[in-house]
Amino acid sequence: MSLICGENSYAYSHSPIEFYFKQSPRDFVVEEVPLYVFNGSGPHTIIKIRKKDLTTFQMLKILSSSLGVKEIDIGYAGLKDKNALTIQHISIPCQFEKLVENFSHEKIKILDITRHQNKLKIGHLKGNRFFIRIKKLNKINNIKITQVLNEISKYGIPNYFGYQRFGIDGDNYKLGQDIVNNKARIKNKKMSNFLISAYQSYLFNAWLSLRINFSKIVDCYKVNDIYDALFELLQNNHISESFKDKDMLSKIKTQEHIFKVLPGEFMCHYPYGRHFILDDIINDSNRFLNKDISVLGALSGKKLELSHDMALFFEDLFLDSKITSVGSRRYAWVFLDDVQYNYKEEEAQGELNFYLPKGSYATTLLRELARRELDCSETIKEDCYV
Repeated sequence: MSLICGENSYAYSHSPIEFYFKQSPRDFVVEEVPLYVFNGSGPHTIIKIRKKDLTTFQMLKILSSSLGVKEIDIGYAGLKDKNALTIQHISIPCQFEKLVENFSHEKIKILDITRHQNKLKIGHLKGNRFFIRIKKLNKINNIKITQVLNEISKYGIPNYFGYQRFGIDGDNYKLGQDIVNNKARIKNKKMSNFLISAYQSYLFNAWLSLRINFSKIVDCYKVNDIYDALFELLQNNHISESFKDKDMLSKIKTQEHIFKVLPGEFMCHYPYGRHFILDDIINDSNRFLNKDISVLGALSGKKLELSHDMALFFEDLFLDSKITSVGSRRYAWVFLDDVQYNYKEEEAQGELNFYLPKGSYATTLLRELARRELDCSETIKEDCYV
């Protein structure tokens, strides 16, 4: 695995773009988009909150202390970053609603209050709207960003897990791997599960990176040379014979999308819907290009339904049978919506507005735009969006 796991591959081939980003509530704004419309009645009070310089957990502690409601009784759909201006919804039992009207805190503002039948739970959101301001952007790099954004708006971006998933040093997945292999033990069950999930995320990213590299091989090489190029990439001779099927490789090569879908691929109606195995590679690749469906990658674990054929060959390289957590699937590719970009020449600043579905990271877009690894001082230290 060490031969094919490394820095995550970039989907686009432009030269690196220089700009500066340092997180602050002024330059990074996130607004949660609820999964459903709140119906205005029921036993749960829904509070729309704007916060800054607080993690979601810090905000919950403040609300718990001020309102007298137990933290466990406060519902929320996702985690939002500390060093940003963020808007999200929480739910509390309705008997505490009157106390909310008198609540005041310098870093928390109540924007709206309504009611609903259900307590909010993790995942009860469609996605997030983002505003990002980048600085030290000259006119030439502004033109490059505009061009790349046009491509990204058409084709989307790889749905890598962001660096936040892997800790300050970026290697907490290694401890998760040690836990899976019984080489380490963490008494705190919640922390242990988090580290194992980091290992699952690492395997997912490595799989996605390899699939991007294979897609580039398909675009760059003739059909007769694809098998040999893949052999060289993987540095081994355990390549499925299906990659010698020239008729199928020709069909894969005709795909317009930069990420090539394969026979046996797990797909899903986008942005949410039914999972299914790719049936017609020509038709389904066009549906993928049209953003009707997208590819699903595997989060290794038990009870995971495997892909088939060529797709399984790549997937199997990054499955660990020793992971006892329940496996699942996640979009490997996501599409930005409502993309708006504005350049302020005098300030040498660019302003980005866009929407991403839940489970996606704004840092992935910035990294793809820059086509370089951003320094820790630049990147968005967001929590893991659910």
